Amino acid sequence: MPTPEPQPNPRRTGRLGDGLDVSPMGLGCMVLTGTYAVADRDEAVATFHRAIELGVTFLDTADAYGGGDNERFLGTLLAPVRDRVVVASKFGLVHRAGEGAVIDSRPERAAACCDASLLRLGIDHLDLYYAHRIDRAVPLDETIGAMAALVHAGKVRHLGVCELDGDELRRACAVHPIAALQSEWSLWARDIERDALPAARALGVGIVPYGPLGRGFLTGAIAADSALDAADVRGKDPRFAEHRRANLGLVEELRLIAAANGASPAQIALAWLLAQGDDVVPIPGVEKRTYLYDDVGALDVVLDAAQLDRLGAVFAPGAALGDADDVHMRRR
Repeated sequence: MPTPEPQPNPRRTGRLGDGLDVSPMGLGCMVLTGTYAVADRDEAVATFHRAIELGVTFLDTADAYGGGDNERFLGTLLAPVRDRVVVASKFGLVHRAGEGAVIDSRPERAAACCDASLLRLGIDHLDLYYAHRIDRAVPLDETIGAMAALVHAGKVRHLGVCELDGDELRRACAVHPIAALQSEWSLWARDIERDALPAARALGVGIVPYGPLGRGFLTGAIAADSALDAADVRGKDPRFAEHRRANLGLVEELRLIAAANGASPAQIALAWLLAQGDDVVPIPGVEKRTYLYDDVGALDVVLDAAQLDRLGAVFAPGAALGDADDVHMRRR
């Protein structure tokens, strides 16, 4: 049965740190230009515009996505809606020939990377600028200090960081207010809850979970014997590979709770995250309107206390098998 198309309606506001209010759900734009499969540009454009119409106005991109192609794509679409959206981008993750993805968040790169992102996006400032990854060979305060200079120059409104632990987040906030911590967080990736989440809450830093649907696994669309596209980066993720069958058992619990709520597994997974607080703003990546409608519908799903407890128990930290740290460079 096709997913019903939701209608625009006022909803709660996602409240990040440093006074940055955003839509309660964001749009992970990386997949609009292809990550798991070759992108359909016309559908990607339609999805972008429909997201704005539905009130999904927090847009997430990075200079590393497609070597800047994702920002260029958004740059063709932003002008008519610029006053309605919050645009976030990142620097610090670089794809180099023969090396793959490497971290380079040296402070001297911050200004040039920001200028290049602004040029590709066709805008005069970023609402939120993240350090995509932190280079442990570079003092954290120097990187944040260089980013703070961009705020003082008017090129950036707010700062964010990705994949920091609690101590690192405290050190970053000591240099400049941090609006958002972007880390992987979902029912099957809960490492953030151990250390970074309590620190963020104490510091008043909002949480922007990427991969809130387990890169599609929690939608229930991945079958035990389904083959991934050859270009699909998830093929290297052990959660999708050798541990797929075991992890599919967890998804069955989502199906049961989804059926009880007249919802989809994806909506239950997102509703669980949304229930963690107004300072939690997930950014699911969607490249098709049908996926968008399903995700936005999660904003209207209310899980009761028993269902939240059940999900928390079934998807206890470590329940999902397979460590994706090395594949996705979460922490190096």
